[in-house]
Amino acid sequence: MNLDAAQSRAWPFLTAASPIPGRFKARSEDFLVDELPAYAPSGEGEHWLVRIRKQGLSTHEAVRRIARALGVSPPHIGVAGLKDAQGVTTQWISLQGVERSRVEQLRERGIEVLEVAAHRNKLRIGHLRGNRFAIKLRDVPSETDAAARAVFDELARRGVPNYFGEQRFGARGDTWRIGRALLMGDHAEALAWLCGRPGPHDHGGVRRARELFDAGDYERAAQAWPGGFRVCIRVCRALVKSHGDTRRALYVVERDLLRFYTSSYQSWLFNALLAERLTQFDRVELGDLAWLHRNGAVFVVKDLEVDAPRAERLEISASGPLFGSRMSAPQGAPLAAEQRVLEREGHTLEVFTRPGRLQWQGGRRPLRFPLSECSFERGVDAHGGYLELRFSAPPGCYATSVLREVFKRDDVALAATDSADDEAADDGSSA
Repeated sequence: MNLDAAQSRAWPFLTAASPIPGRFKARSEDFLVDELPAYAPSGEGEHWLVRIRKQGLSTHEAVRRIARALGVSPPHIGVAGLKDAQGVTTQWISLQGVERSRVEQLRERGIEVLEVAAHRNKLRIGHLRGNRFAIKLRDVPSETDAAARAVFDELARRGVPNYFGEQRFGARGDTWRIGRALLMGDHAEALAWLCGRPGPHDHGGVRRARELFDAGDYERAAQAWPGGFRVCIRVCRALVKSHGDTRRALYVVERDLLRFYTSSYQSWLFNALLAERLTQFDRVELGDLAWLHRNGAVFVVKDLEVDAPRAERLEISASGPLFGSRMSAPQGAPLAAEQRVLEREGHTLEVFTRPGRLQWQGGRRPLRFPLSECSFERGVDAHGGYLELRFSAPPGCYATSVLREVFKRDDVALAATDSADDEAADDGSSA
């Protein structure tokens, strides 16, 4: 695979079945997500654990509305996972400094309070066991049931390829390119991908603004950007003020956004390694850093007679790299595979330890994730027939990874993001 030419949508499929026709998320009620908490409320303490049901709102927007209604600052509201706006989701949040009666009486459009209980501490990202999904697929011909079930059964048996989804790479599929340029210290290249180089997803004012940016007319580009593209507007104005100094212009981009871009490149490199190992991704090799699914512990595989059967039972999986200064490296053949990914990109591990504004800390991520509580059944409701998939998945894993294999489509994540707690995916250690 030519990694420099590959796009984030080019990653190979695991299953060999033909594409299954159909639709998903035809209605919000067709995509249900139930967050599985890591622990029950303690019943005492100065915090409230609040279980909410939301529809048509992202977690960020729900938190913003709750904070406004209760008169608290959004950072004082804790969440265990981030769910997107599409679908109907239940999840837990934590609150402090508000009377219980006010929480119970909260009335906000798209938000319903289901349960309130006292607890000792604030919820943090990753404080969950996983998510339970119920997904209704519409317009799936009954004659394809056998093929769809075969795909679903194989994923349940072997595990699901743990690719990072399109959510990490954006509608243009290029956030990883910005991250790569940041890694290489190429400020002009980073800004070119951020504000220029129009592609097939760019239309109207956005396309015009990108064309003006590429032409070096930053003043007119700033005026052409629609109001929602505040970062691009600030960059263009900074370039005008600094007479084209790309390094200075980059400083108007928030650090958190820059970290998202660097994380996107880490994610893209992980996907490249997973694609290379996909045919045997359910096995471990000597020297692998194995991921223990029960608790996220990582250890070196030294005895295949012991660890190979554990991989077959999906107790453990080989892990892949989130390259960075704190990332543990495997040994033997697994290390060689990771080095090949870097070599094709023209990197060595040392590039991730350069001092600078951004720190690439790194970590490990399992190459696959297990499904549990799986069911596959036909049904009919007021909106017609459907094929329903039910399963539970660990935090940080994408439900669209399952749909991608069923439909053999690479745009499922763009068509419907999947409430998969993306921030928890890197065990808290990626940049």
